[in-house]
Amino acid sequence: QVQLEESGGGLVQAGGSLRLSCAASGGTPTYYAMGWFRQAPGKEREFVAYIQWSGGRTYYADSVKGRFTISKDNTKNTVYLQMNELKPEDTAVYYCAADRNPLNVARQRYTYWGQGTQVTVSS
Repeated sequence: QVQLEESGGGLVQAGGSLRLSCAASGGTPTYYAMGWFRQAPGKEREFVAYIQWSGGRTYYADSVKGRFTISKDNTKNTVYLQMNELKPEDTAVYYCAADRNPLNVARQRYTYWGQGTQVTVSS
């Protein structure tokens, strides 16, 4: 079974940067896409970004476009989320997700999920 493990979260001042990592283990290293979601206290889960495993196509939520960059390392079976110009409203638990089925990705109903990593941006 595929397992996802996020890392890189922490406390940062507004305007600062963080890079999140999501390492996949178990199963096969081939996915249709891997993505990032986030959930702030009292709010629903929010889509952040995804990257197509083959080809590298990316898509971003409007709230993070221009500030966040998603990338991957096929050799390490790892996806990254570089977060720049962080704002207090970016504070949330960030979750990594993956799926081999393009229909699941299109519906934002990923099969595999990590445990999450906390990102806190102070004013």
